[in-house]
Amino acid sequence: MVSALFDRTKQAAFDEDLVLVERFLAGDGSAFEGLYTKYYEKVLTIARGVLMDSDEAADAVQEIFTLVYRNLHRFDRRARFSTWLFRIAVNRSIQQARRFRYRSRTVELTEALDRPSPAEEEVHIDPKVEQTMAKLSPNDRALLVLFYWEELSLNEIADSLGCNINAAKTRLYRARERFRVLYEESE
Repeated sequence: MVSALFDRTKQAAFDEDLVLVERFLAGDGSAFEGLYTKYYEKVLTIARGVLMDSDEAADAVQEIFTLVYRNLHRFDRRARFSTWLFRIAVNRSIQQARRFRYRSRTVELTEALDRPSPAEEEVHIDPKVEQTMAKLSPNDRALLVLFYWEELSLNEIADSLGCNINAAKTRLYRARERFRVLYEESE
């Protein structure tokens, strides 16, 4: 166990994100720009997937990075910065989705992906998939986005959601099941 903790501490010492965090906290504003540039697209993808609206997602991203900027001194340097950031992104996006839950929001999943295909062809997603995603709760959409679009491991999802790996696995399973049921109902 001590060996594992030492390995994690050693790995964190060489973590580029941690170097940028330390530089920012020492007064180098350009270090935050580096973190912003590195993670902007991933945070935007998470926000779009949860909120299902590009404009709301863009607003959420600005609020997320403002929160990170103001609270970076609270970041526990033993953890990965990306995990901490994704947790803030998911929580903030879910909060915003709850605020606007009565408004109908849809966005094409290809826009939520915001990534060109390897052949640079437009990816066409089944409209039923888009409609089904829009019917899911923000929590379920967050799980599916983290797992399928951001391709995070269950361990990383658990860290991002602040739960243990078994809880993340269970929540993901239930989100998939709710998606399946809603998808089949629309047939």
